[in-house]
Amino acid sequence: MKARGLSAAVLLLLAVAAAACSTGGAAKTNSRMGKGFRTLEAVVVQRIFLPPGSPGTTMSGNGSWILEFEARDGEATAHYRFEVTRDQYNRYQEGARVQLILSDERLREIRSSS
Repeated sequence: MKARGLSAAVLLLLAVAAAACSTGGAAKTNSRMGKGFRTLEAVVVQRIFLPPGSPGTTMSGNGSWILEFEARDGEATAHYRFEVTRDQYNRYQEGARVQLILSDERLREIRSSS
């Protein structure tokens, strides 16, 4: 009797686990937002330097360099703000046209647009 009760409990647990793991068609989504690589044509709209000791930087560091971009993403105009290297900060002035290479919404590379 004890074995029969144990096997019934195991079967019930398996059935509940299988039902919890299955998903219906409504739960699936075809969204690709934030997945994979994308290339965007953009314009540098602002350059920001945060000196050492500013919020988000250390006292002993070199500070932070930030570039803000405006790009067309489909039908919308999107604004992006990325922390960049000092070389990138000095290379791209306001108004410069660039290509942004993004991977999962993270900046991977900035290229001069030709």
